Amino acid sequence: MKLFLRKIRPGVLLSMLFLCVFFTLFLFLPLFTVLREGLNFGVFLEIFRNHLYREGMWNALLISLTTTALVFLFSFPLALLYDQFEFPGKSACPVLMMAPMILPPFVGALEFQQILGHYGVLNSLLALFDLGPVDFLGGGGRFWSVCLIEALHLYPIAYLNLTTALANRDPALDEAARNLGIPAWQRFLHITLPLTKPGILAGGSIVLIWSFTELGTPLMFGFNTVTPVQVFNGITELGTNPAAYSLVIVMLLFSAVLYLAGKFLLGAPSTATAVKGIAGSGSRILTGARRFLPGLAFGLFTFLAVLPHLALILTAFSESWYRTILPLHYSLIHFQNALSDKLVAPSIANSLRYSVAATVLAVAAGFLAAFLSCRVRSRLSRLFDLAGMLPLMIPGIVLAVGFLGMSIRYEWASLLFDPVANPVLLIAAAYAIRRVPYVLRAAASGLEQTPEELENAARNSGAGPLRALWKITIPLIAANLLVGALFAFSFSMMEVSDSLILAQKAQFYPITKAIYELSQYLGSGPYVAAAFGVWAMAFLASSLLAASILLGRKIGALFRM
Repeated sequence: MKLFLRKIRPGVLLSMLFLCVFFTLFLFLPLFTVLREGLNFGVFLEIFRNHLYREGMWNALLISLTTTALVFLFSFPLALLYDQFEFPGKSACPVLMMAPMILPPFVGALEFQQILGHYGVLNSLLALFDLGPVDFLGGGGRFWSVCLIEALHLYPIAYLNLTTALANRDPALDEAARNLGIPAWQRFLHITLPLTKPGILAGGSIVLIWSFTELGTPLMFGFNTVTPVQVFNGITELGTNPAAYSLVIVMLLFSAVLYLAGKFLLGAPSTATAVKGIAGSGSRILTGARRFLPGLAFGLFTFLAVLPHLALILTAFSESWYRTILPLHYSLIHFQNALSDKLVAPSIANSLRYSVAATVLAVAAGFLAAFLSCRVRSRLSRLFDLAGMLPLMIPGIVLAVGFLGMSIRYEWASLLFDPVANPVLLIAAAYAIRRVPYVLRAAASGLEQTPEELENAARNSGAGPLRALWKITIPLIAANLLVGALFAFSFSMMEVSDSLILAQKAQFYPITKAIYELSQYLGSGPYVAAAFGVWAMAFLASSLLAASILLGRKIGALFRM
């Protein structure tokens, strides 16, 4: 061990020490706290005996599976169209596909109720034909609404991974099969589908786990018999009742089983081969009126996907919207009320403070983990890469409860992570650990494309390792780091689970917690929340647009496990 440490450069050793402290404090210790507090056999038995908890787990699983099925139903046909055909407007499709991600799903859920509610848009439309009203949100309607709003938010993740997987396959294989007279459906089953397994696994795993642990959407729909909402409702008893910890462990186990099941079903290497570097070479050019059909399909689906966004904007600018297809009168009053509300201005300042600190931590940890993985290439450095990607596989609500448990159980942690007196470091750390994978993958992508010989040449010319890193490596991957930082910052600003759980007092609410609280006000509360949500949507849209321009199709690499 001593000989190994002597061979490591001081800078590399310091980086390893920083990452060890970072991942221990912000990843492994919260997980250990959840496991320590929740591994109680008696409580576990009580959870599985209680029909409400069983129903909550069953509903969460059904939401996850249904949402994932809907995601691939939406994304796979669009990815095939994009890969196989050249058509007008194709260059705009990657940006169109990112549009649903500019609105957090729980805010979309607020406006989905405006569309599907008893006196909403659809029932107002049915009334023109003397039909209805239909209770779209009653009975099973609430379940399908939760699945649909989550699927419309998450399908870009699957789409990005599928288009990347399709672009990396060899189109000659499909062409050879076509020349042999094999039907299109057989070519899809035996050639296209096996070659897209990596994309299906990468996108599907994230969608499965994300939708299984999503808190905000069912909470906004009042769908309380689902495990994440039951955990949220049990937070107030965290110090005395271990049931919330045990529920979180159940969620963690379910997430691991879902991921491993997908890995087992889809992760086996395909017998077909893929050839990189020839993306687009198999695309066919459509002629006549047919050349507009793929673009029309993308446009129509994007319109359906952004209906909650349009409803949000209309709600924010309307005086009121009740029993009509569109608002009758428009006003800026809700924006004025939002700016004057005691929650809004402080929440913007709080989110900026939390997100800037989280971005600094995430960029530092993500870059160092990527550098060690791509340049040092030891077994230890690969462990840092694995640790950096673990937050994608661990539900955010699990880590949030772990951080909260740390502040309750450990005296030293209560000084650093006090959720009541000073939660800045607590929330910033929770945001940061969730965003490390995006920075890590973005930085690793840049390092893999940057010749190491340039750094070696600088060191051979007399530059020290730190100077070579600062003058050569970082400038060459600056665009990748910027994209990772953009994602870390923008998604931290719109984080839901950590914000709802960790922000305990109004003076420390971030944006998403403020939107949730505003939406609960009677009267104009939902309208003020919508006005605030429009600002948040515009901010996230600008960040994602910048990232899409910088990375293009490679942006899908940020959403892979």
